[in-house]
Amino acid sequence: MEILIIIALIVAGLILFLIEVFLVPGITLAGIASACSLLYAIYYAFSDMGMQAGFVTLGIVVLGIIGITVWVMRSKTVDRLSLKKELNYQHNPLRDIQIKAGDCGISTTRLTLIGNADINGHLIEVQSADGFIDEGTPIEVTRIDNNTVYVKRAGN
Repeated sequence: MEILIIIALIVAGLILFLIEVFLVPGITLAGIASACSLLYAIYYAFSDMGMQAGFVTLGIVVLGIIGITVWVMRSKTVDRLSLKKELNYQHNPLRDIQIKAGDCGISTTRLTLIGNADINGHLIEVQSADGFIDEGTPIEVTRIDNNTVYVKRAGN
């Protein structure tokens, strides 16, 4: 009878382990119940059946978890469950804005290397080319590189 209880606890623990890993990721009730079931099977084997049965049970549990993990990874189950959609979106904040080197504006935030500025009536993110620039300081666009607008203090 003890062997049937241990087998039932191990089978239930391994099934709950599969549920935890593939159906409800994170630490949930299934994961906690799986750990409790497997640990209790090991404890029960050690306490009621002796040292040899306890170590055999421990080995079966460890090999069961490793075996299930390897089997699932090789059977491409993870590939069937994973999202395969590709995102082709590229962020281009300057797409509809006409800004060129030499345009002037005013910083709307303190430019501690990066901040916001109002250039040609458009509020855009800019990067300071000459250090910190205080809010409300007149600025001038020095260059535009890979959707990054570089500015300096106007008149420098």
